[in-house]
Amino acid sequence: MNARTVFGLLRLGAAAVCLAALIHRLSWGLASHTIASQNFFAYLTNQSNIAFVVLLTIAGVIALRTARDPRWLTVALALVLTWTITAGLVFAILVWQAGIRGIRIDVPWSDQVLHFWLPALTVAAWALAPGHRSVPWRVVPVTLAYPVLWGVATMIRGPMIGWYPYYFLDPRQVSGPLEFLASAAIALGSFAVVSTLLVLISRMRLPRRLRTDADDDADAPDGSPVADERMSEDSVREKTGARS
Repeated sequence: MNARTVFGLLRLGAAAVCLAALIHRLSWGLASHTIASQNFFAYLTNQSNIAFVVLLTIAGVIALRTARDPRWLTVALALVLTWTITAGLVFAILVWQAGIRGIRIDVPWSDQVLHFWLPALTVAAWALAPGHRSVPWRVVPVTLAYPVLWGVATMIRGPMIGWYPYYFLDPRQVSGPLEFLASAAIALGSFAVVSTLLVLISRMRLPRRLRTDADDDADAPDGSPVADERMSEDSVREKTGARS
């Protein structure tokens, strides 16, 4: 079994774990009366993790069938990972602030998996996966489109039902427009920072033992380590051919 097959199976396993965690989180929330069923899908975390399940399933099948991920898949994974990781960071901050204020927040295993363990392990696996491509820098501003649209929809829906998924979006729980705008700016900045880090990780070279023939990154920019190595190898071939 080669490394590409192993990573394909890991992707499918991660998709199954994510789906199980989503189902448990919904049932746990309904049983503890901490969330209404119609609000479960209003959380950015849950929306992005549903997309995560679908995308990881597709990515796993592709890894089992082909030696290299298509560019669109790498871009899509970068986008979804940005959203899930940032949502996890926000959740961690909310739990920390609640502890300081003496407010109890129960964190079931499904929340821990969705917010912390699964995103972290997926980033590590994605960075080391044979056949993955580098992510273009234009992904960073594109990443912000979904949180902005989600925020607008949330602010329209919130007054209608009297509920907001996060306290800093609720006008009744913030001191005024300045605190709301500051919180929104920090959130969007966090998305941009996480996306930037994922772009950088995607451009790191794989360890030699994990690389395949398909990882000779033909679209690497000039001046990059991959391009320099390729040019060096081509020069050796030309000299060898000239001597023969």
